Amino acid sequence: MSNKASYDYLIVGSGLYGSVFAHEAAKAGKSCLILEKRTHSGGNVHCEKIEGINVYTYGPHIFHTNDKDIWDYVNSFVPFNRFTNSSLANYKGELYNLPFNMNTYMQLWGISTPEEAKAKIIGVL
Repeated sequence: MSNKASYDYLIVGSGLYGSVFAHEAAKAGKSCLILEKRTHSGGNVHCEKIEGINVYTYGPHIFHTNDKDIWDYVNSFVPFNRFTNSSLANYKGELYNLPFNMNTYMQLWGISTPEEAKAKIIGVL
């Protein structure tokens, strides 16, 4: 008889994918062994509560989806806040969209197609 533990799944990393997979596997009656090199679970979405305030260890977290089932699923673990990231850069007194998109290129260079943007970026135009 062996003293070795037996698992249905070995999961390397307890970030979003590893944690969700382990959760769903456990709901399906499977056992998982999770290996994590960090001292915490959650991967890059880890937070620490300092004096009652959530402090993002690895930077802020933004979750995007337009799928109601997925939104409801993630909110079943912890409530998410509705947030739209609309960053702007101020360059020489003008405001530009970030991250760069076709609107930014239109504002900067007066171009309107991905081909024109590519040519401008590589220095052809």
